[in-house]
Amino acid sequence: MTEIFSYTACRQLSQMFFSIIFFHVSEYILAISIHGRSRVTLNSLLISKNYLVAMIFSLLEYLLEIYFCPGLKEYWWISNFGLAMVVFGEIIRKLAILTAGRSFTHLIKIYHEEDHKLVTQGVYRFIRHPGYFGFFIWSVGTQIMICNPVSIIAFTVVVWLFFSDRIPYEEYFLRQFFRSQYEDYARGVWSGIPFVK
Repeated sequence: MTEIFSYTACRQLSQMFFSIIFFHVSEYILAISIHGRSRVTLNSLLISKNYLVAMIFSLLEYLLEIYFCPGLKEYWWISNFGLAMVVFGEIIRKLAILTAGRSFTHLIKIYHEEDHKLVTQGVYRFIRHPGYFGFFIWSVGTQIMICNPVSIIAFTVVVWLFFSDRIPYEEYFLRQFFRSQYEDYARGVWSGIPFVK
């Protein structure tokens, strides 16, 4: 039982909890600062029932593995690589939000609004959906950081499936809003999610 209170567990779990709290609070603060308090709801925290289930599963996996297989959590180079992924994913996502400004929303726009512009500069020059790319890297990185082999695979598959559905849906509307301008942009810039065109 002492493994749960070991240096490794305290370090990895504190990094995990800090990463989660920082991600969600900073998303909410950015949403308020860009869109104004009246246009932002708690949905901007991006915490859904499925997300909570995934995080609880991840925590349960960690606790079981640290108790029954504590050596599995001692691969510092893997844990540090995951931490680097978390930081990198967070930076890319926040750059995406700041670059897009009012054009970045947490919900897909199905109607074209006047302040919705096609953003193709900054990080968007290299990745069409840098916010999704950043979240993908961040979410998988959280599991690598705590050396959770089952959750690494599960998060990779589930987040990839989510974005492989979301990107075509969102791009349908972007093509409606921006027509050939978006077609040209999409042709020359990677989506940000592996194997999603």
